[in-house]
This record gives sequence, structure tokens and C-alpha cells, in this order.
Amino acid sequence: MPTPMIEVESVTKRFGANLALDHVDLEVTTGTVLGLLGPNGAGKTTLVRILTTLLHADEGVARVAGYDVVRDAVALRFMIGLAGQYAAVDELLTGRENLELVGLLYHLSKPERRRRASEVLERLTLTDAADRLVKTYSGGMRRRLDLGASLVGRPKVLILDEPTTGLDPATRIDLWQFIEALVADGTTLLLTTQYLEEADRLADRIVVIDHGRVIAEGTSNQLKNQLGGDLLEVTVASHDDLDRAAGLLTGLGAGLPTVDRSRRRVTTPAEGKAKTVIVAAERLDAAGIAIDDIALRRPSLDDVFLALTGHSAAEGVPDPAVDEEIVGAGRGQGSRP
Repeated sequence: MPTPMIEVESVTKRFGANLALDHVDLEVTTGTVLGLLGPNGAGKTTLVRILTTLLHADEGVARVAGYDVVRDAVALRFMIGLAGQYAAVDELLTGRENLELVGLLYHLSKPERRRRASEVLERLTLTDAADRLVKTYSGGMRRRLDLGASLVGRPKVLILDEPTTGLDPATRIDLWQFIEALVADGTTLLLTTQYLEEADRLADRIVVIDHGRVIAEGTSNQLKNQLGGDLLEVTVASHDDLDRAAGLLTGLGAGLPTVDRSRRRVTTPAEGKAKTVIVAAERLDAAGIAIDDIALRRPSLDDVFLALTGHSAAEGVPDPAVDEEIVGAGRGQGSRP
């Protein structure tokens, strides 16, 4: 059996009356990527902070790289890297000074922290900006620098909490390529994200969490296969016709239609494939419902998420762990000793 680098057993966390995590179990195999999906408020950041020793669980056990996150917290911090949702870099220092400061916190010698800072800057294509103040950096450069800070200690395990939030598509793709290179070098990665395309591309396995509970897990293809074969997708011309359209499409496949109101879209299983398109078009036309588009397609993780939770990954409520603003961690602060 492959060795688990991260083990979570029945972890539970409450914030007052709010149950943020409810007996969560998961494993991340050495040298792989686990994508942790969930809407805002699902408990993703709470779990990340427990795994990085910034927060204690009320119940359950968690181990990272063989270290208990409570009993072995000090030793564990030298084994992990964390990049949070917000770039935790000092704007009044240069990029190089930020990285060397992290090396100092890891108790590296002056020559070693200089060497590692230079290596990270080169790897993240920030060498040309290394000696500029971070306040002159773009948002994408700051995110790369923050990720670089989590790598100075050469962690066995890297935990990225929504690392590409707020980035433009081009910068997001650059970071994906960098993450793929890290994993190819043997790094174990836990990635929380709301971007389903991100999980589809990067994750070897995916865990879906909602209201603090694991509701599904498997590879991307395994999760998609739960929806069966092809899907019929209809975009109606008017929001007012969404519910009527969903009613008319009920029964065309094995499952019930799902409605995406923001996109004026109804999706339903298509058992008869091409025949289903014809039948659907006839029903909608007879009811006087105008459509902008109708097509068959393979299921996506977005379809899986909507079917499992009843809402999109971007919806939800704030994570209590974020609201707590844990002292000492800082917003998005990496797990650095």
C-alpha cells in the first residue's frame, strides 16, 4: 500500500454553536495531489489550519509526514509549507529580503538562506525583480513570491489554501505549471480550491466537503461517472422560463434536471443521446420557450458539485476559521516556524 503523507481521522471542530468540521476522514498519498473542494464555509480553511498546527481540533487525530499535529507541532512546522488565500509578504522589503527572512525563521545559516532565496526566485521567474520592493509587484508576482516563501524550507508537504484566488487566467495557468513541477519532484500537495478546472487538472484524487462533512471522494473521472453518461444542456433565453424548462426536461434521463440560474441553464442526463436533444427541443418549442443553446456534453466537475451540494462551488458562507483571524498566523500567513 502507498504511504499516506497526510492522515485525518474523525477530525471535528466547533466554533460556538457552529460545527465547522464533522468527523472528517481523508488521506493524501506521498507524492500525490489531493484536491479539497467545497463552497465558502464548507470547512476547508479550518482543516488547513488544523493540519498546519495553527488550530486544535476538538476531536479526532491528524498526522502529517508521520507527525501528530498537536503533540509534534514544533517539529512538524519544519516539514510543511503553507500558502494561504492572501499573499503574506512584507511590502516594505524586497522579494529577496522576504525569502531570506523566512530562511532566518528556519534557522538557516546566512549563506544557506541566501542560496535558497536565489534558487526560489529563479524557479518562480522573479530574479529580475528580486531586489525591488514588494510594493511595486503585481498581484501575480506577490502570489508567486508567497508560494516561494513556503518553499524556502524545502517542505515534504505543501498545503495551498486557494492559492490562485483573484489571479488572472494567465497567471493562474503559470502557477498550475509550477505546482505540477513541484509534484513531479516528489512534493506531496493538499490543494483547497473553488476552481473546479484547477482540481480537474492538478488533483490525483478529490474530496468534496460541504457543511463540514465529506460528501464524496475519488478521482475526477470517478466523480464524473457518478452522473452517468452524457448530459443535455439547455440555455434558455429568459430567466422566467427556467423552472418551466426544467419541468419539461424531467424524465428525459435517469436523474432530475439541475438548474443554474446565473447562467440560465438547465442540465439533465441524456440517456437517448441524440434522440434526447430532438425530444427536448420539441417539448420546449411546443411550450413556446425560446432557447439560446442546446447541446450534449460530457459531465464536468461543476456538474458533480452542483449535483452533490445543490449549489455552485463559489456559493456559501464565510469559513469560521477565517473569521477567527487566528493570532500569530496572520491572514494567509505561511506555516513557518
